Amino acid sequence: MGQSHPAFRFSRSLVRGLRRWVTAATGAVALTGALLTVSPPASAAGLTQVTGFGTNPGNLTMFTYAPAALPTGAPLVVALHGCTQSANDYYAHSGWPEFADDYGFALVFPQTSSANNANSCFNWFEPGDTGRGQGEALSIKQMVDKAVSLYGGDARRVYITGLSAGGAMTANMLAAYPDVFAGGAVASGLPARCASTVSTAYTCMYSPPDKSPAQWGDLVRAAAPAGTVSWPRVAIWQGTADTTVQPANATELRDQWTNVWGIGQTPSRTQSLGGGTTLSVYDDALGRPAVEVYSVTGMAHGLAVDPGSGAEQCGSTGAYYLDTICSSYHTARFFGLDGDEDTGALPAPTALTVAGTTDTTVSLRWEAVDGATSYTVLRGGTKVGSTTATSYTDPGLATGTTYSYTVAAVDGTGVAGSASPAVKATTTGFTPTCHTADNYSHTVAGRAYQSNGYTYAKGSGQAMGLWNTFTIHTLQQTAPGHYVIDDAGCSA
Repeated sequence: MGQSHPAFRFSRSLVRGLRRWVTAATGAVALTGALLTVSPPASAAGLTQVTGFGTNPGNLTMFTYAPAALPTGAPLVVALHGCTQSANDYYAHSGWPEFADDYGFALVFPQTSSANNANSCFNWFEPGDTGRGQGEALSIKQMVDKAVSLYGGDARRVYITGLSAGGAMTANMLAAYPDVFAGGAVASGLPARCASTVSTAYTCMYSPPDKSPAQWGDLVRAAAPAGTVSWPRVAIWQGTADTTVQPANATELRDQWTNVWGIGQTPSRTQSLGGGTTLSVYDDALGRPAVEVYSVTGMAHGLAVDPGSGAEQCGSTGAYYLDTICSSYHTARFFGLDGDEDTGALPAPTALTVAGTTDTTVSLRWEAVDGATSYTVLRGGTKVGSTTATSYTDPGLATGTTYSYTVAAVDGTGVAGSASPAVKATTTGFTPTCHTADNYSHTVAGRAYQSNGYTYAKGSGQAMGLWNTFTIHTLQQTAPGHYVIDDAGCSA
């Protein structure tokens, strides 16, 4: 369930001021009505509380649902409730348990409380709760580890979804843990790292910043582990009549994740679905959906459900569960939980290794895949070549530079299978380069790092001043990963 406010910890004086401000806000009416209705406790038949899942720094509660006789190696879906809701609300209304039964996967329902946040929202805008290895984000990661162990699940097929504040938290989890989640779905949510304070949270909800795709993508790359090249697939659900989380957020989310994937913002194709829904699909370099945007005409703030017994129906209506289309069905299919992951019939090539490097080339080799007629080679997620052999040399590269490669097998119909695990290769030699930018940009680009609000040149550790967009330096790269300040006139 969504709400007109973001969740936050606050003082009494701040509450009084916000109450006066909220009274005049368009979407604030919900706070005085259904949003303050206490949700039933998450103890319904079918949900099981799990304790002892880790240090739990975010003070969350873990509930799970698993079908009877769940096979080993099954997928896992994490589902995050909205403000003033509980795990049981999401379990009872979203439709996810139906598809867990039909397709065979486990569910984790994290639950926050008023002890964390006055309106029981996940703290999606608190840096201490959304960064990797911190607060609520770490608690959710610990739940994933526990569930995978408990049910013998496939750690390569873990997905996350959420509504409103839970949707915003989902985007942040995908950014912080791209190595944990294979995909995610953001329902009536916001871009990752859109806000880091209460005031910016309101801005994001009602008037999201119009950043460039690269700026949005940089926020994800800065949150992810250094060197990440494999990203989760992302579905975005948004109602066109949402006045709590403005529909422009879906556009910014689209820009963010297509940029992360290195693909454009023009859809590969569009499709009309039921419930007045338009689906826009953005394919990756292998022609598979990387980002999908579901725009539901006339839908207000909430999760799209479609009660009924049909194969594509699910859930039940309630406050912020809106009768339009079964979002969980389409999201489950996007995740590949129905058994059709749209990755082709062929498995990923194994034993991908770097056979050799020169100043300008990288040579790769791998094991043959039965049934493959060719192989697609990708550098940094972008297709750079195709070959019928089990080896490939990538030419025209920069000296002294590290590249990441994956390979996918292609069958006789031209359908690419799953991509292999990535390998990294560094060309020999080195050509010094100069880079002039502000300290923030140097850090995002990996030429510097920040500590306690100050910036330092990577490699040399030279102090560059405050970590902001106002302090500008020229850095010379004198060796791979080694930069020195050269404001006097870089001659490289």
